[in-house]
Amino acid sequence: MNDYLPKDELEPEKDPKRPSNMRLGIWLVVGAIGLYLVVSGIWGLVTGG
Repeated sequence: MNDYLPKDELEPEKDPKRPSNMRLGIWLVVGAIGLYLVVSGIWGLVTGG
């Protein structure tokens, strides 16, 4: 393909402020668990359980 171009010109620059995919996945899981706890707590208060 474009073998004559330097490698750094072929790949887009990575944003140094962007979190890694692993950290993003961990935050999604933790956020989902927290959301579940909050919603189940509200549901328990509403239903009087």
